[in-house]
Amino acid sequence: MSASLFERLGGEEGIRKISNDVVDLHLDNASIAARFAGSNLERLKANVAAFFISGSGGPQIYEGKDMLAAHKHMNISDQEYMAAVDDVMTALERNGIGATEKGEILYIFYSLRPQVVGV
Repeated sequence: MSASLFERLGGEEGIRKISNDVVDLHLDNASIAARFAGSNLERLKANVAAFFISGSGGPQIYEGKDMLAAHKHMNISDQEYMAAVDDVMTALERNGIGATEKGEILYIFYSLRPQVVGV
């Protein structure tokens, strides 16, 4: 049996590192940084990690808002969404994640797009 995406991303420890990097990249990304101004960064990083852990097959059950509820009325543009996805890909690269896993994550993010962009 092949390893789950959760395992291939380094389990909880690896995903927490990736998630922290994603949030840090978002904060440095001029295209989307303003969206995170005033955020509780500790809580944001924990929520991103919980979402990744649960969504990748990990044991933790995500109890946060679903994507639509979390982004409703934010009117996120395609450009902002792609900037965020680019940050995720950069974080994966920085953490030595392979092409197969990056492809799987990219697929997930493209499937979530309708729940985030323009809602």
